[in-house]
Amino acid sequence: MTQGILLAAGYGRRFDPAGNRDKLLEPLADGHALLWHSARHLCAALPGSIAVIRPDQSARRLALEDAGCRVLECAAAQDGIGTALAAAVGASRGADGWLVALGDMPWLPEDVICRVAAAIARPDTIAAPVHNGVRGHPVAFGAAWGDRLAALSGDRGARELLHGTALTLIDTTEAGVVRDVDRPADLSGRSG
Repeated sequence: MTQGILLAAGYGRRFDPAGNRDKLLEPLADGHALLWHSARHLCAALPGSIAVIRPDQSARRLALEDAGCRVLECAAAQDGIGTALAAAVGASRGADGWLVALGDMPWLPEDVICRVAAAIARPDTIAAPVHNGVRGHPVAFGAAWGDRLAALSGDRGARELLHGTALTLIDTTEAGVVRDVDRPADLSGRSG
């Protein structure tokens, strides 16, 4: 079974450099937090998905659990996205593969998540969606990538694993695969 992973431990400094607003807890039009939407879509497609947060993020934990995620607190996640991803892969080593989604992408459609997860039919496959020629998220890794994912650290994430690797690309008309929230203006225009 492919393990869903939601990376939700970031600081969101581009959203609010002063650190007064948590972008992942910003409400969308229906009142639910941005993070809740990201988690809900992932958990609907891959039940039992794991979300990684830092300790003492109780509001994020509540939103994630309400959306159906299992929550993994990782103190070392403050070191960056690579460390957070390695912790989640380490906590799910029996998986047939891992699909990695980002907490700040609330418009990621469930059917695209399912299509990307299904594309890792072989252990050495990496799959991702493409919208208008731009590679997006989520990214799925077959089981053969487990050791390399579990060895990641710092803030580089899995991007370095994608270089020089033939990716299985899934074409989609869904712009949600390339739309994230970095700044307050990114919240306008869609309800989630």
